[in-house]
Amino acid sequence: MKVFNRIHFRNLRGDIFGGVTAAVIALPMALAFGVASGAGAEAGLYGAVLVGLFAALFGGTPTLISEPTGPMTVVMTAVIASLTAANPENGLAMAFTVVMLAGIFQIVFGLLKLGKYITLMPYTVISGFMSGIGLIMIFLQIGPFLGQANPKGGVIGVISNIPNLLANMNPIETGLAALTVAILFLTPKQMRRVVPPQLVALIVGTVVSVMFFGDVDIRRIGEIPSGLPSLNMPFFTVEQLQTMLVDAVVLAMLGCIDALLTSVIADSLTRTQHDSDKELIGQGLGNLASGLFGGIAGAGATMGTVVNIQSGGKTALSGLTRAGILLIVVLWAGGLTQNIPLAVLAGIALKVGIDIIDWSFLKRAHQVSIKGALIMYGVIGLTVFVDLIAAVGLGVFVANLLTIKRLTDLQSKDVKTVTDADDEILLSPEEKELLNQADGRVLLFHLSGPMIFGVSKAIARQQTAMKDHEVLILDLSDVPLLGVTSSLAIENAIKEACDNGRHVFIVGAAGEIKRRLEKFGILQMLPPQHLVMERKDALKQAVALVNGYDANNTLNGYISRINDTSSNQDIVNANNF
Repeated sequence: MKVFNRIHFRNLRGDIFGGVTAAVIALPMALAFGVASGAGAEAGLYGAVLVGLFAALFGGTPTLISEPTGPMTVVMTAVIASLTAANPENGLAMAFTVVMLAGIFQIVFGLLKLGKYITLMPYTVISGFMSGIGLIMIFLQIGPFLGQANPKGGVIGVISNIPNLLANMNPIETGLAALTVAILFLTPKQMRRVVPPQLVALIVGTVVSVMFFGDVDIRRIGEIPSGLPSLNMPFFTVEQLQTMLVDAVVLAMLGCIDALLTSVIADSLTRTQHDSDKELIGQGLGNLASGLFGGIAGAGATMGTVVNIQSGGKTALSGLTRAGILLIVVLWAGGLTQNIPLAVLAGIALKVGIDIIDWSFLKRAHQVSIKGALIMYGVIGLTVFVDLIAAVGLGVFVANLLTIKRLTDLQSKDVKTVTDADDEILLSPEEKELLNQADGRVLLFHLSGPMIFGVSKAIARQQTAMKDHEVLILDLSDVPLLGVTSSLAIENAIKEACDNGRHVFIVGAAGEIKRRLEKFGILQMLPPQHLVMERKDALKQAVALVNGYDANNTLNGYISRINDTSSNQDIVNANNF
């Protein structure tokens, strides 16, 4: 695995232009997310610089732009609120420690090569989770949008205090926030291609507030300290350590999902293939550095990535360019942001929340699948009103249960018992004749497809059909996967057959299937000649056992009769012609 991301200078102009464009978009978003999280505008800027820098250097997606995102900000807001409530003096330092821990978890995920598994979640769960986060983002901007600080208690606290917030609304700040949202929605598409609407809204809102309300006391960012951020050493208390670890896992998992889903989008636009595990390591290093220097957590940002690619970015040099431009703002231009009204940033964050909601799937989820829609709505409700972990965990659990149920029902149809020539199983003429000769005393137990654990019930159910038979033929020729539970069900069927004095044949057990049966000791229960690769051979031996004569001679006579009949018919047809 290469240490650094893909960097070369053959696309210098495109990478620089892509990085500059992404930086222009990142500035207002970083300020808005920093303020929305409760850590301050400077924390948003530090996060944008550090996460973007390290993810660009060490990640596995050359065109990915990493920075604070809406979903990460929502979780960060909850982390800061809970830790500062428990420990007002050191809560913010503990929150930054959570960011460091999240980065370490992401690095571990990458080293364990878990990247390909992170995004293996049902879309209904991802959609519900993201829509829930979008709603949280919207609710948390209601207070700042109305010119006030948010009440305590998160979403529930905001909802319960809406009458008070409306009664104490600041008309000027609400007007600035409304102006911001209007600009974001109404900016023409032609203009969006030239300049990001977020930057337009930020500049217009700030200029209007200074020119027309310069003497009015409205809430503003204030001056951001220029220069490099100070080092924040990890801090924790024994009482809060468990909570911090859980928060870190949530932040790490969300960052992984956010980044890898954005990497997939980047792959589709650039027709390349990202390295998931390497990307997780890069994201982890970025969040570790961000937490060390007082920045909020970040992940791959869809908007910045798409704009970077559309502007010509092809290598990690674009991400490094973007980080360098934002670093210049942090070092020397912090004073320029002091007049930005918080209401303007609330309007930008509100629009982000609206964009995060999966409107497309919400409109048609009930038409696609009622069960899927119920899962999505359940995840939304749990995300907004209960807990992010509970939402994802319960959503994945229920979705997987339903999927397993569907797969089990499908696979159970491929567990069939046959006592005579059955049209549902494709048998050769010889095999049909042999089954007919057995006169119902040979049971062909045909399994097909992956035998997952849910199929074990079907195997046990079909086992009851064996009561009046003398020979059991277990056909595994079409089984590519044999699970532990299904193996135990097969073992029980064979044991019961042997205990009742019946002969048992196993057909087609090879490779992994054979090794699995050997580990369970199933093959050792049978004579070697009862383990065959062809169904016809098992049927010949079975017929010989139940009828007491040579099945080969009888079968050869049958084939001869077929050939003789065919020849005589050919002669008749020829004479008629």
